[in-house]
Amino acid sequence: MKRREFIAGSAAALATPWSMATDLPKGPIKILVGWAPGGGTDVFARIVGQKLTEMWGRSVIVENKPGATGALAADYFAKTRFHDGLTLLMAHVNTHAISPQIFKSITYDPLKDFTPIVLIGATPHVLVTSSKNSYASVKEVVELCKKNPGKISFGSSGTGSVQHLAAEMFNMAAGVQTIHVPYKGSGPMQTDLIGGQIDFSFDTMTAATAQVKAKKMNAIAQTRVNRAKGFPEVTTMDEQGFKGFDASSWYGLVGPKDMSKAMAKQLNADINKVLAMPDVVARFDGFGVEDGGGSVEKFAAFMATEYKKWGEVVRTAKVTEES
Repeated sequence: MKRREFIAGSAAALATPWSMATDLPKGPIKILVGWAPGGGTDVFARIVGQKLTEMWGRSVIVENKPGATGALAADYFAKTRFHDGLTLLMAHVNTHAISPQIFKSITYDPLKDFTPIVLIGATPHVLVTSSKNSYASVKEVVELCKKNPGKISFGSSGTGSVQHLAAEMFNMAAGVQTIHVPYKGSGPMQTDLIGGQIDFSFDTMTAATAQVKAKKMNAIAQTRVNRAKGFPEVTTMDEQGFKGFDASSWYGLVGPKDMSKAMAKQLNADINKVLAMPDVVARFDGFGVEDGGGSVEKFAAFMATEYKKWGEVVRTAKVTEES
């Protein structure tokens, strides 16, 4: 080898990102998202994907496969054997903790058919009402429900969604009965909430923020035990008397069932680096996304705990496909 070629090769090696691209399988690198472009799951996948592209020096493609609140993509991912490249899935509380316990058509096992890699983060939901109403506390919403048993309605983005289950959790904790009105997403649900056709919702913080800031909806409480750093002015359900109330949308990356432990740990280390980047932290804080990162084992334990928690809500509230 000529000296000039050796020096050029050495310089290229020094410029290679710390996580060597050669350690990854050859072929395309993809993150599969079970929702349409523009939603929270898609946005978070693209933020992480862009940073991994820069880190690895190889394009990370986000591929959308929407349908059945994420279950269509999760089912496809669980049953497909990827022979080249690297394909990951953005897991979600719906796909891996709630929907498999409600819908008979879902046949994948959320705890056995995937390899946990890392928790990307969790976002609170927000108890919201139309700004046309004067309700300012959870207590006032409970009183409204008790004065009108079986007549107060709540909206969700669909049967089995976190909005639906969070409201059922609220019903059980408050000892009230309300009417569930499912919609095909937060957008149409918000239109009816603002217009007064339904009374309240536990909407995602990501979806609700714009309408709250526009003063079209009132944010009464957020649903994680601790307040999100990006929304310090909104008190929690726990602070308003519903001790331990914790309902969040969470997002995480999982690999195929047959992914090696070594590969899962390598990806976990790289993505933890991404999640610690100041600009990523700032963007996630703006969406209320917190508590991402940690080990493969931590994420696996978290998924198992969430599956158990939401399963108990489904059974106790008797949530079915027809709910």
